[in-house]
Amino acid sequence: MSVRDEFDAWAADGRDKGMEDRHWHTAKHVLARMPVEPDDVVLDLGCGSGYAGRALRETKEAGRVYGLDGSPEMARNAQSYTDDEKIGYLVGDFDELPFADDSIDHVFSMEAFYYAADPHHTLSEVARVLRPGGTFFCAVNYYEENVHSHEWQENISVEMTRWTGEEYREAFREAGLFVAEQDNIPDRETEIPDEDEFPTDNWETREAMVERYRTFGTLLTVGVSH
Repeated sequence: MSVRDEFDAWAADGRDKGMEDRHWHTAKHVLARMPVEPDDVVLDLGCGSGYAGRALRETKEAGRVYGLDGSPEMARNAQSYTDDEKIGYLVGDFDELPFADDSIDHVFSMEAFYYAADPHHTLSEVARVLRPGGTFFCAVNYYEENVHSHEWQENISVEMTRWTGEEYREAFREAGLFVAEQDNIPDRETEIPDEDEFPTDNWETREAMVERYRTFGTLLTVGVSH
């Protein structure tokens, strides 16, 4: 199944809003760290329901926000959730971003980058569209060190890229992006039951659940365009 078909089905089932609810626990902290100034142009890569763009308009007065998704249904849903004329949603491919060179101030991506068919080329595209000094805030929960995420590939038909933190840094540098920072954003909102309630349907031990949400959380890599 293609990325388009997979996520069209998710959008049709209302799972875009479910993704938004889960991702918001850590995404809001990533968005708060982005150096977006009024009138900046922002691209949300793999925008899903479009929550990130709406948040950046509301909290940082971004001048123009584009949400790009490979799923027409996701983009259609996202557009229906806002009447802000400065937010627009596009259907597009991560391999060929439909933007001119040096035209975007900041790029954000949450739980989407690893769906890129050619992640190295996607990074080159991000570097191409970013203006000098522009940033790429790339957040993922599916990565090598997070052993609790490895089984996700079994539940989705789209091929996913599972890199280590070091592989993310190396790939950013190869694409011409300076790695300004990389760290883990913990999820402190997912409730973790007391020890005597384990095992649960999804977790054998409380230690494993704590590690997944409080230690590994979301891996954030921040690149800056030269």
